[in-house]
Amino acid sequence: MTQVLRKVVTFDEFVAKYPDNTGKRYELYDGVIIEMPPPTGDHEEVIGFLATKITLEYSRLNLRYFIPKTVFVKPVENESAYSPDVLILNQPNLVNEPRWKKESTVSQAASIPLVIEVVSTNWRDDYHKKYGDYVRVASRREEMGIPEY
Repeated sequence: MTQVLRKVVTFDEFVAKYPDNTGKRYELYDGVIIEMPPPTGDHEEVIGFLATKITLEYSRLNLRYFIPKTVFVKPVENESAYSPDVLILNQPNLVNEPRWKKESTVSQAASIPLVIEVVSTNWRDDYHKKYGDYVRVASRREEMGIPEY
């Protein structure tokens, strides 16, 4: 079950205090820190399969992409930070990411050709909230504009 830690924080506070040595995963949803449930074996199998197949394809095409182990995707317009199940990064564009070197965080669509969220028990978050931040055009302004989700 997803546990919500209710204190509202900024993205900068979240990154500064992110407890990365606990073995737990956290995401930030509009300023609220969410402890993510541990993935199931089936979930991990799907992620591993997709990551392997995608890596083979971008290698075959000689694209300068890679799949990072730990990275946050930060929507520009809100205090959120997501850690996708599979994230493909366009290595040449990372020089344009102001938070990449220090915080392993990306926010530009040009850096993210593909993001994958394997749907499980928190499917509403994956379909609604994250989809809106990753892709959707909302009230005449584009959110992140990631090409594939």
